[in-house]
Amino acid sequence: MLGMTDPRTPSIFTRGAVDLGALRSPAPAPAPAASPGDGAGAPDFGDGGASMIIDVTEATFQTEVIERSLTTPVVIDFWAEWCEPCKQLTPVLEKLAREGNGSWVLARIDIDANQRIAAMFRVQSIPLVYAVVGGQPVDAFNGVIPETQLRQWIGAVLKAGGVEVEEPVDPRFEGADDALMSGDLDAAERAYKQILAEHPADSSAEAGLAQVGLFRRVDGRNAAEVLAAADAAPDDLAAQTLAADIEVISGDADKAYARLVDLVRRTFGDERDAVRAHLVSLFTIAGPDDPVVAAARRALASALF
Repeated sequence: MLGMTDPRTPSIFTRGAVDLGALRSPAPAPAPAASPGDGAGAPDFGDGGASMIIDVTEATFQTEVIERSLTTPVVIDFWAEWCEPCKQLTPVLEKLAREGNGSWVLARIDIDANQRIAAMFRVQSIPLVYAVVGGQPVDAFNGVIPETQLRQWIGAVLKAGGVEVEEPVDPRFEGADDALMSGDLDAAERAYKQILAEHPADSSAEAGLAQVGLFRRVDGRNAAEVLAAADAAPDDLAAQTLAADIEVISGDADKAYARLVDLVRRTFGDERDAVRAHLVSLFTIAGPDDPVVAAARRALASALF
């Protein structure tokens, strides 16, 4: 890290966890998403507004985030229309972006419309805010924080604008991460396993391998149907674990963790072990520094003991 985060700010940044080159060949741009809270797409901020607040898609990520961050810090706001906390945080970010008058750019990314980007950043819960400087992520936080604290965090981002990133992306992960993002799960699995064979317990490779498993389990599933089936069968382990997978990949990891912790409390023996193992595999995707994971681990410990 660059040491830029205020100690009171819940940072989730893990160096090497995000490869911003993974979208070098972006998917076709989806239809423009509604801006959080207004339901009518991106508002018009007048001349120059587009340079302060932009809606980013997979097709524009390379230009609007990576390339732009080489000269101007970019703050990414991951949101979704269903996310109520996002509707508290995003207006404050927009206000500060306008006040910044182009000194930094707010890039809004709808995780539902841009799932490859959300997967690349391993989004587990939203709101999630990343700072990108010099083509690389330098800091991040989850959740809603007070405006004063947000101002301090953005001030630190601006100071970091002239700081060189500590180290480049680990070349061992370029092929694996690219395969994962392109949907070649077999190639990604082989690559992550090769890394683990050479470097056992490498946390980034373990996270990548767990993500491969997650993508396979949810492939072709209809989220609404999966969640409805889980609601109808609260004691069905397969239905509950699949619903948790859907919630994680939809950016609602806190609900997924709570669902499985509650299931741990209601099960025993081999069934409890299976649910616990599934939950731990979801923790692996997010990484040990994720504050949502930390809270869920405490809840799991309480449920077990």
